[in-house]
Amino acid sequence: MDIFKEKVSITDKITLGGDRLVLFAGPCAAESYDICMETGTEVKRICEELGIDYVFKASFDKANRTSASSYRGPSMEGGLEILSRVKKDLGVPTVTDVHESYQCAEVAEVVDVLQIPAFLCRQTDLLIAAAKTGKAVKVKKGQFMAPEDMRYAVDKVREAGNDNVFLTERGASFGYHNLVVDFRSLPIMRQYAPVIFDVTHSIQQPGGLGGKSGGQREFAPYLTRAAASVGVDGFFIETHPNPSKALSDGPNMVPLNEMEEFLKMIKKYWELATGNR
Repeated sequence: MDIFKEKVSITDKITLGGDRLVLFAGPCAAESYDICMETGTEVKRICEELGIDYVFKASFDKANRTSASSYRGPSMEGGLEILSRVKKDLGVPTVTDVHESYQCAEVAEVVDVLQIPAFLCRQTDLLIAAAKTGKAVKVKKGQFMAPEDMRYAVDKVREAGNDNVFLTERGASFGYHNLVVDFRSLPIMRQYAPVIFDVTHSIQQPGGLGGKSGGQREFAPYLTRAAASVGVDGFFIETHPNPSKALSDGPNMVPLNEMEEFLKMIKKYWELATGNR
């Protein structure tokens, strides 16, 4: 099985498919500037010490919450203001979700990577609008999608004139409230584009807490080691200073004070698998 050999540019200094591990990490939602800065500052420090390339992540809108009463975010305007300030103050690139085609151009003025949510990975107009911004496009594999079929999402972005597209594995629906990661999907999708492993959404239990999602944080290290060993180009991790108080996806986030040891483990296994040291 041939692995995709081309590099994908995140910025002029960060590429996927090279000899450095790339991390996309931050709180699930851009709850506040202070939470984002506390999280981003600590993760940046760890990444600099470990030699990991870092892209800060937070969502301005969680449009796919289980319940209409759940917290969605600070709004597009408020969220982009937070992301802009974090990008400037931390000096790191940023990634956030887009849910509607009309959002892409405005969001691309602020962030470096546009993320297509898993539920929307087949939305042609959204993929094309994201591609036409010229920014890197990160497409999450739908929980309902076969890994082979993600090649068509990649094709939509490339056919719109943007080669900087990559995929993200986050588990597949398995009955009610459960996701299971089929690790065959990693080499399958890496035939088409670089692949990121989403640690924290792979342990999510969608809708599992009666109107909101649960998670099994205790399994994060096991799935992470497996993904690193099978082979990926980077990792996606949501983290928070106090997950129990987080306004979105707290049960499956890695506590910020555990991130240093968690990232040391990731780098160790990734280096063993790739030979990059």
